[in-house]
Amino acid sequence: MNRSGGELLALTAADPRRAYRAALAALESAAGADRPPLLRAAAVAAKEIGRLDDGLAHLAEALAVAQSLGAPYEAALTRTHLVGLLAARGELGRALAAAAAAEPVLRGADADRLAANRACALARYGRLKEAERVATGVLPRLRRNGDPAVLAGLLANLGLAVALRGDLAAAEDALLEAVRVAERAGARHQAAMNRANLAFVASRRGDVPRALRLYAAAEPGLFGERIAQCRFDQAETLIAAGLPGEARPLLESTLHEVTVRRYGCDLADGLLLLAHAELADGDPEKAAGTAELARAAFAGQERTGWMLQAEHLLLRARWSAGDRSPVFFQTAVVTAGRLARGGWAPAAADAHIIAALLALRLGRPAAPLLARIGAVQREGPAALRVAAWHATALDRWSRGDRRGTAAAVRAGLRVMAEYAEVFGALELRAHAAGLGTELARLGLRLARSGRELLVAEERRRALLRRPRAVRPPADPHRAALLAELRRVSAEHAAATARGEDAAPAAGRLLRLESALRAHARRSPGPAAGTGRPGDVAGELVRELGDRALVEFVLVDGELHAAVVAGGRCRRVALGSYAAMAQETRVLRFALRRLVLCGDEHPPARAGLAGAARRLDALLVQPLRRALGDRDLVLAPTAELHALPWAVLPSLAGRPLTLVPSAAAWLHAVTPRRPVRSPGPEVHPPHGRAPGTPCGGRVVLVAGPGLECAEAEVAALTGMYPAATVLRGAAARVEEVRRALDGASLAHLAAHGEFRDGNALLSRLRLADGPMLGHDLEELAAPPPLVVLSACDAGRAGAGDAVTGMVGVLLALGAATVVAGVTPVRDSAARDLMERFHRGLTAGHSPARALAALPRTLGDLGFLCFGAG
Repeated sequence: MNRSGGELLALTAADPRRAYRAALAALESAAGADRPPLLRAAAVAAKEIGRLDDGLAHLAEALAVAQSLGAPYEAALTRTHLVGLLAARGELGRALAAAAAAEPVLRGADADRLAANRACALARYGRLKEAERVATGVLPRLRRNGDPAVLAGLLANLGLAVALRGDLAAAEDALLEAVRVAERAGARHQAAMNRANLAFVASRRGDVPRALRLYAAAEPGLFGERIAQCRFDQAETLIAAGLPGEARPLLESTLHEVTVRRYGCDLADGLLLLAHAELADGDPEKAAGTAELARAAFAGQERTGWMLQAEHLLLRARWSAGDRSPVFFQTAVVTAGRLARGGWAPAAADAHIIAALLALRLGRPAAPLLARIGAVQREGPAALRVAAWHATALDRWSRGDRRGTAAAVRAGLRVMAEYAEVFGALELRAHAAGLGTELARLGLRLARSGRELLVAEERRRALLRRPRAVRPPADPHRAALLAELRRVSAEHAAATARGEDAAPAAGRLLRLESALRAHARRSPGPAAGTGRPGDVAGELVRELGDRALVEFVLVDGELHAAVVAGGRCRRVALGSYAAMAQETRVLRFALRRLVLCGDEHPPARAGLAGAARRLDALLVQPLRRALGDRDLVLAPTAELHALPWAVLPSLAGRPLTLVPSAAAWLHAVTPRRPVRSPGPEVHPPHGRAPGTPCGGRVVLVAGPGLECAEAEVAALTGMYPAATVLRGAAARVEEVRRALDGASLAHLAAHGEFRDGNALLSRLRLADGPMLGHDLEELAAPPPLVVLSACDAGRAGAGDAVTGMVGVLLALGAATVVAGVTPVRDSAARDLMERFHRGLTAGHSPARALAALPRTLGDLGFLCFGAG
């Protein structure tokens, strides 16, 4: 039985595939005036399942039939649906023209549907206040007696408009209502769309875990363009969370789909996102090409504000890729001027900095370019204050004033550090770290002595250090200020993109930044791992005792070491970083081959031994005189984070611990009041072991599918008879997390998985699924000592913002973590861990207990992190 056009539109909200098939079947026998309603229903369903061209063809036929019949109302109804499909194509001007042509004709519920579609087009155009005004104008009438599908659609468009404007509380209210309306009406597809929109709001609120869960729950119920939009939003969340490597494949596959299906508006937005991800992932050449495609797409859609954003990204990518040509200099000057005229003040300042750096490189005057940034704005927005200090530093550098340059660098980095710590939220903090990358590099170039190099590198690492949480702050006042900052920031960006007066929003942004800084000054205590870089060398001399610290520093492609030992801080040049990175990759490949495929592979054994000798000669031998036979604290950089240091001949049997930075080590060894919780206690028979406080609970966990995990935990139970033991079905994520909170020692034997480019989503496999790094974020009191007996659980990304399980635990306040940076064999891990815990209970520190053990290929990847 054929359905009417209205019935098919309602079915589209529940199951667009079924609706499209039914509409095509009905059209086979329909003629004359019966066709336009069916064609409109077919068009809407086609759009939802990804057949945009077919949908537009159906509407073209419907409009032609209506006009041939002299039916202006039918033509206006058809134009209503053209608004939505043309907006999806990216033809926003034609979409709004269709709305304007239909508006004088339509009445009642039909006018309400047009308003919902017009609000969507306005929001995609960036005219957010206008979209909100249109939606709120018809909302009361739709709530009283409107079509549920139209009401849910209008609420969705309203929610997205106010979310893009930054009013996240109002956006969530509208979208939750949209979900309820859709569910009551049985509109499953529409309900899934709005759950995906709720995920977008959660991401903008800073709640990354909730956003990712909502995206995953919504996607199975989506089709066509809605899947693409959901994936783009998910990619934006991953980029904001510092996970561009995870975002890139998601964006690439989705862009292929929207290109094939000709979703022009989504294509432009997705290209800009992909360029951001590529640049953040260390691939500037790809980012430059993608940014150029985004710029052209925005230009074709007359979205000139966002076109300027793409031009700034293209400039930044070309600079990062190493373009220093005279032609690029001219491009930078022109782009800086265009950004300034367009109202993108921080981006314009950044472009002027790039142009000035190019001028200095090419022997041209830089002062006129630097002067355009203006004097230092001590009370201005943080981005401009950093840019102004950078300009001052470059000006002084060009005049040979080294001391003045260093002072300006310190001042700019102080602004950056304050901004990063105060605002905390991941996407804001990431922006803060990106504000002064060149400024931090200039600081490293200025450093001469070991002390100066260490201080400059500590300032740089402080900006990259991972924030405590990927959720909104617990402090409600701070959370409210951050939400308002996001709202006003989005409003400012939208106003700038439309070419409107953005000065009022800029003033509110300035006041909000000041309020957040004032609130932070009243709040107790710094975040984990913080400290004043200027004092770090002196503090290390006092705290290290008979240990030595080596912080590896990358300066213009050359690796240096800042060595603190015996009361002195020395600087040692080590050579080309590229050579060491290549040897690290060779060593890891050979060790992985031997662990996973068996010891008897002569080429792999030779490769491992050779790479270990060469790395030892490059990294350790030049430091032997300064290090002596001291226990070591190592702060690697870049790919050296993945190096299994115990394999180097000079380090075999030597106690060592790895840290994200010198300040992080100082924080880890700072005495803290032990957590006292009811439960079984640790009783080392020969006194207290550093890093393993007495008087607390021990937690032992055996994950599924690991052959020796049960035996490993059983052996440890004999040493800690009162321990909390979770194995089998009891080793669930939430139960394990609860047990860890307030414990003194935790040992987790489970399968581990490191995610390249996405260390935050690295995981341990438990009975009910993976436990991710961010699952630990809510621990109020993590165990001072955590042992992760799992493959790759200690790996981090190639940068210096140490992520993954180890990074999370150290940031939360764990003093020491023992984990593997390579695959390990189950049987070798079981034997090593049993002997390691015997050393702990004998009173040895974790680093010394681990170093005292004979090692095999199967357990060489285990290292100590933190206090040691």
